[in-house]
Amino acid sequence: MKTINKLVLVFLVIIFTLSCRKVDVPTPISQEPNAELKINSVSGLKLQSAFVTSEVAMNVKSEVSQSVTIKIFDIANRVVSKETMNVSVGDNILKVYTNALPSSGYRIGVYDSNGKELGITDFNKI
Repeated sequence: MKTINKLVLVFLVIIFTLSCRKVDVPTPISQEPNAELKINSVSGLKLQSAFVTSEVAMNVKSEVSQSVTIKIFDIANRVVSKETMNVSVGDNILKVYTNALPSSGYRIGVYDSNGKELGITDFNKI
């Protein structure tokens, strides 16, 4: 009986630990860009602000519906975050969470499924 109690306790601790983990991935928000996120060209990438604390909104504008890869590079040009997601034609407003990144300068880029750069810009995590 004590072995079963220990197993149940271990199982509960594992579930609690996994449920408390926060993954920093881009998440879609409203699809209508405000003036800070407006992109005049047919495709591209624009951040709401170049100075970021815990999260920042960005607009990924695409000519076609497609799968894109969003990569964040550190100052040594190493990929520190990579996420693949689907975007639709036009403006795609996403929120990028940067809590896991230490304070530094970064570059964020969006690439199509063939690796072609669709847009790239810099930001500072403060």
